[in-house]
Amino acid sequence: MGPALRAITLDLDDTLWPVWPAIVRAEEALHSWLCERAPATAAAFDRAGLRRLREQVAVDHPEQSHDLSWLRRTSIARALSQAGDDPGLAGPAFAHFFDHRQRVELYPDVAAALAGLASRLPLLALTNGNADLARIGLAGHFVGVLSAREFGVGKPEPAFFLEACRRLGCSPGEVLHVGDDWRLDIEGAHGAGLASAWIRRPGQPDKPAAPSARPWRELTDLGQLLAALDDLV
Repeated sequence: MGPALRAITLDLDDTLWPVWPAIVRAEEALHSWLCERAPATAAAFDRAGLRRLREQVAVDHPEQSHDLSWLRRTSIARALSQAGDDPGLAGPAFAHFFDHRQRVELYPDVAAALAGLASRLPLLALTNGNADLARIGLAGHFVGVLSAREFGVGKPEPAFFLEACRRLGCSPGEVLHVGDDWRLDIEGAHGAGLASAWIRRPGQPDKPAAPSARPWRELTDLGQLLAALDDLV
């Protein structure tokens, strides 16, 4: 990557915050909500049971794999129906889950690094998930969000990255993609002609033994990315 860099696309889950703690807390909040309003469903499905049902819905509806909100809402409706509760409760139940899913805890480096990155280059969020940057309080750092739910496919599909470049008004060679997942973020970006920076947080999986892509930088936090960009921007 050279001096042509004009914009950054940035992954969210497990790049800016650890996603599974937030999902677990949201699932716990959902089950508590069901205990009060749909006790038969709560009795029939513990938190693990609700997750298994969510996974089964994904198997049954692969055409909806890009829309995690649809999968979650549909699985809640299925649980309610199977337990004999009102499936119309799926909407408010999902809303309760979704609210808690946004209660993420940022990695310590993120707040300062995001501000620094946004002051240098336009940032566009790319996500296969359903994080809501406005609710989380980070929307002000980004020029927009491209989600798999909205677009119909997500990472690692080249079309997803190319749409991001189109929205930024840049060619792929002018955009750096930053993310944690080797297949989705690094291989996906390279497949569309973007450079990449791999953020590997402690405890996250290592890269493949014979990687097919080579990121511009391999880093452990966004602060290191900010320092690396000082030489380019």
